[in-house]
Amino acid sequence: MGKITGFMEIERQAEAYEAPPARLKHYREFVLRLSDKQASQQGARCMDCGIPFCNNGCPVNNIIPDFNDLVYQQDWRNALAVLHSTNNFPEFTGRICPAPCEAACTLGINRDPVGIKSIEHAIIDKAWENGWVQPQPAAQKTGKKVAIIGSGPAGLAAAQQLARAGHAVTVFEKNDRIGGLLRYGIPDFKMEKNHIDRRVQQLEQEGVVFKTSTLVGDWPTQTTVTNLAKQQISVTELQAEFDAIILAGGAEQPRDLNTPGRELSGIHFAMEFLPQQNRVNAGDSLPAQLLATGKHVIVIGGGDTGSDCVGTSNRQGAQSVTQFELMPQPPAQENKALTWPYWPLKLRTSSSHEEGCQRDWAITTKRFEGKNGRVTAVVTARVEWQKDPQTGQMTMSEVPDSEQHWPADLVLLAMGFVAPVGSVLGAFGVDTDARGNARAATDNGPEGKLAYATNVPNVFAAGDMRRGQSLVVWAIREGRQCARAVDEFLMGCSTLPR
Repeated sequence: MGKITGFMEIERQAEAYEAPPARLKHYREFVLRLSDKQASQQGARCMDCGIPFCNNGCPVNNIIPDFNDLVYQQDWRNALAVLHSTNNFPEFTGRICPAPCEAACTLGINRDPVGIKSIEHAIIDKAWENGWVQPQPAAQKTGKKVAIIGSGPAGLAAAQQLARAGHAVTVFEKNDRIGGLLRYGIPDFKMEKNHIDRRVQQLEQEGVVFKTSTLVGDWPTQTTVTNLAKQQISVTELQAEFDAIILAGGAEQPRDLNTPGRELSGIHFAMEFLPQQNRVNAGDSLPAQLLATGKHVIVIGGGDTGSDCVGTSNRQGAQSVTQFELMPQPPAQENKALTWPYWPLKLRTSSSHEEGCQRDWAITTKRFEGKNGRVTAVVTARVEWQKDPQTGQMTMSEVPDSEQHWPADLVLLAMGFVAPVGSVLGAFGVDTDARGNARAATDNGPEGKLAYATNVPNVFAAGDMRRGQSLVVWAIREGRQCARAVDEFLMGCSTLPR
């Protein structure tokens, strides 16, 4: 702890944003990182609380008080070393993680929490600008070969850890560029893709081999991510060539809305809409791009993916954007005495909402209406939520005479993802849980079964493939932990951090 009274003297300094009228004209990032002085002052607010709940609030267990203090002292190189000791890609989390660490900050009980995410953002951006992020190839090779299926944050984290342990790692990606849902699910205005590209270059210099446009197993029967795979590799070939295999694909099977009129054109999953704009930003030509330009857009789903649809629609020049959420509107301020240090339920307004959006809660979609085969309106009704006195579960009932018609030229379904696409899991014969995810425990089990190991010998699973739709920071955690399990499987023991 650098400044003993810092938390009493210094207020939280939020990162600045480019004004909405300006940022709506482009797809670049618009968040301005803290200056060195601002980051130092923010680090000084860390209050030596005795038990740093922020560490447990962070899924990768970042050593937050340490790098806060180092930034306060302006020791940026050591702050980077501390940050990288737990997190392979802080430039990803510093941009798109919702910061559960800040919800767990002890200072946040009665004041604004420390701006941990903004400090992390400042550390890693300064490190890249000064050339401090360098490849760390293994001094010795083990002769073992590992295949990783999926190049999202879980796959990339596992690849880097295993390559640094001396294994020969090959990452297979069905799309034409590396990054998984980071590449084609996150809009560029939230995270520009050069952050992925330079990490890929680093991993290549550390010995990782990337094979894009390559599908493992059978062609999926349902996926919303544009599949550009040009070649196919069988499970038998992989198992013959590699000593261990990690399944680290994303959760791409979207939750559908089986409502009358669903067959009308103009109704699309969010992950049909968002990747197209990312491809265009990357220089691809899409003559039939799905656009919101001049349209009344309805976004169904109140989470982050829905927010991304709002921001992209506004940048494309939508005539109006409306977002529906089935659950009631959360309170503006959580009851910290009941929720801290856990992630609270409260009203969250994203930067995309601030750019222009009508939001509505406790509303259900009854049907879609259309003309000449195209959607023209969404018909909704209000709902009430009540707790069942016997089971304690919340139940929903429709409010009588509450139907409402909303004009709609484009409807985007952003209600989350139910499971990874089953074709890869099925091709390997991996057992799944009740939600369709790969069945694998996060801790070592009986009879020597290792963490993240599936029922198939030599095959492991991590990230969304194992836990379902989740945060980038959880994917990095699972990729790192799975890498340690694979290293232990290959070598009998492991020095990789868990």
